[in-house]
Amino acid sequence: MRPGREHDTTAARTDPDLLTVITARVQDGRPSLADQGYQGHQGEPDIFTIPIKKPAGRELTADQQTHNAVHGALRYLGERANSLLITTYKALRRYRGCPWRLGQIVAAALALLHHENHRTA
Repeated sequence: MRPGREHDTTAARTDPDLLTVITARVQDGRPSLADQGYQGHQGEPDIFTIPIKKPAGRELTADQQTHNAVHGALRYLGERANSLLITTYKALRRYRGCPWRLGQIVAAALALLHHENHRTA
C-alpha cells in the first residue's frame, strides 16, 4: 500500500506490479484517462490517454485541441463524481484503509447518493 500523499507516477515507478494491476483492470482494451502528471512516464502509453501539452512557442493543432476537449469532457465525469461523493460523505474524506478496498465503499456510497436523489432505476 502506497501513502495517499504520494504522486501517482511516483507510486507507479516504485511499485513494479502497479502497472500490471492497472492494465488488468482496463476492461475493454481502451486506455484509462490520466492527467498530465503521467506525461513522459515510461511504459504506459498503451495504458493511459493523457492530454496533449502545448508546445513551447507554438499552438496546438485543431485535432490536438479536439483531443484535449474530448479528454477533458470524459475526465470531468469521474472528477465530478469523486467531488460529489467526498463532499457528501465525510467518511470518504477521512478513509485511511486499504485503497484496493475503497471501491466497495464508494460503490455503496454511490448507491446511497442515487437513492437520496431519486436516481434509482
